[in-house]
Amino acid sequence: MYKPSLPMTPKTGLEGLKENWSYDLLSGFMVFLVALPLSLGISVASGFPPSAGIITAIIGGLLVSRINGSFLTINGPAAGLIVVILASVQTLGEGDAMAGYRYTLAAIVVASIIQVILGITKMGQLSSFFPTSVAHGMLAAIGIIIIITQTHVMLGANVESRNLFSNISQIPHSLIHMKPDIILISFLSLLILTIWPLINSRIPSAVIVILIGILFAEHFNLTQSTDVSPVNYLVAIPDNFLANFYFPDFTKITRLSFWGSVLSISLIGSLETILVTSAVDKLDPYRRNSNLDRDLTAIGIGNIVAGLLGGLPMIAEIIRSSTNINNGAKTAWSNFFHGLILLFFVVFLSSFIQKIPLACLAALLVYTGYRLTSPKTFDNIKKIGKDQLLSFVATIIGVLATDLLTGVAIGIFVELVINLTRGVWPSNLFKIHFTISQQANNTFVIKLLGSALFSNILPLKTALAKLSPGDKIIFDLTDGYLVDHSVMEFLANFKRQLEEQGGQYQQVGNTIKTFSDHTLAARLMTADERK
Repeated sequence: MYKPSLPMTPKTGLEGLKENWSYDLLSGFMVFLVALPLSLGISVASGFPPSAGIITAIIGGLLVSRINGSFLTINGPAAGLIVVILASVQTLGEGDAMAGYRYTLAAIVVASIIQVILGITKMGQLSSFFPTSVAHGMLAAIGIIIIITQTHVMLGANVESRNLFSNISQIPHSLIHMKPDIILISFLSLLILTIWPLINSRIPSAVIVILIGILFAEHFNLTQSTDVSPVNYLVAIPDNFLANFYFPDFTKITRLSFWGSVLSISLIGSLETILVTSAVDKLDPYRRNSNLDRDLTAIGIGNIVAGLLGGLPMIAEIIRSSTNINNGAKTAWSNFFHGLILLFFVVFLSSFIQKIPLACLAALLVYTGYRLTSPKTFDNIKKIGKDQLLSFVATIIGVLATDLLTGVAIGIFVELVINLTRGVWPSNLFKIHFTISQQANNTFVIKLLGSALFSNILPLKTALAKLSPGDKIIFDLTDGYLVDHSVMEFLANFKRQLEEQGGQYQQVGNTIKTFSDHTLAARLMTADERK
C-alpha cells in the first residue's frame, strides 16, 4: 500500500530551538505584526483597556508555548470571546466600566481554574458533544455581533449600550453624527483588508492598515479623549508598561451573575480552543497531533496568570496560527518569539501604539466578523444538508436573541430533535452501541449497532484512540441506522490520519439514503431493529 511521505518532523524543546530558530523567529515576527493590532482591537471591543490583549498575547507566547500540547498554534485573545467578556463587564459593573473590568478579571481567574481541571481530568474530548453546525453557528453569531458593535466605532460615534438590540437601534444616531475623517480611515482600512490579499504580499494586511491609519490620524490631527472632546479616537495605553497591570476583584464571587460569567468564559473559551487546535493540526505540514487535554490545561494556567495581571482570556487563535504556518514555522518556539517581540514593543515603543486609530482596529474586527458570517459560510453549511442549515440558523438566532450559552443549547436541542424525527431511538441518543473484534494481528473490525451521533460518539473516539496507528481498521456500518454529519466528519479525519501513519481504513455497509449530495452528509444505513 502507498504511504504518503511526510517531511522530517522537527525536534522539540531546546534541540528544536537550535535546529529551527531562524524559521521560528521569522514566523514569530510575522505573527507579531498581526497580533499587535488584533490584540488591541479585541481589548477595546471587550470593554477592557487596550493593553489587556497585549498582556494576554505575551503570556500566551512566553509561558503557554512552553507547557502546552500543540505545535504551531498561537495563543492570545480572540474575537470569539468579545461578546462574552463585554457582557460580563457590563453585567457585573452595573454601569461602572472599571469595576466591571476588575470583576471580570476575577471571573476569568475562576473560569481558568475550571479549564485546568477539565484538562487534567482529560475532558478535552467533550468538545465532540458540540455538533459542527452548532459550533459554526455560534461563531457566525459572534461575527454578526462584532460587526454591529464595531460599526459605531467605524463611524466615529460614541455609543453606550448594554445589549445587541440597543446597538442596532442606535445605528441611525451614529450615522447622523458620524465623523467624516474617521469614516475615511475606516473605509480605507476595509478596502486594504479586502484587496491586499490579492497582491499575495508576505506583509500582513493588518500592518498596512495600521501604517495608513497612523498617517491619516496625523493628517487629521486626531487626539486622545480630553475634557473638551470626550470621544477617544486613538489607542490609549500608559507609557510605563507596569501601569498596564490591574488586579481582580473577587467581592462578587457569591453572585449568580458572577458564576454566569465564569461558566460562559470557561465553556466557550475551552470549546474554541479545542476546535481551533484541531483545525490547526490539519494545516500542520508535518501532520502532528496535539494533546488537547494538555493544551487546555496549559491555556488554563496562562489564563489564570492573565486574569491576575489584568489581561483577557486567551484561546488557540486561528488567524495568527494560520499566519504562523504560512510563514514557515516549525515548532512552538515561534509562539514564544511572537510573545517576546510583543513584550519588547510595548515596553520600548508604546508611543507608536498610542498613535493607532481605533477606527483601524474596528475595521480589522468587522472584517474578521464578516469572515465568520459570510454568505459563503451559509452556502457551505447548506451543501452538507438542510438539517445542518436548520441547526446552524437556530444557533445564530438563539445567540442573537439570548446569549451565547443559551443559543448553543438551542442549536444542540434542534439537532437532537432532528435525529429523533429521523427515527433514532431515545435510548440511542446519548448511548452508542458498537463492538470491536480482532481478525488478525493488526486488523480490527468496529461494528456499529444502531446510530452514531454527535451526542454519543465519545466512547467510540476513546476506543479508537487506543488502537495502534499502523493497524488496519474495518468500520462496519451494516447494522447501523443513522450516522450524522459530525460522525462522518470524524471518520473522514480518522481515515486520513490513520493512512498518513501507515495504517489502513475500510468502510463496509450500503447507504440507503443520504440527506444531501455532500460526501459527509448524514445518512441512513438500515432500519433500526434493536429491541
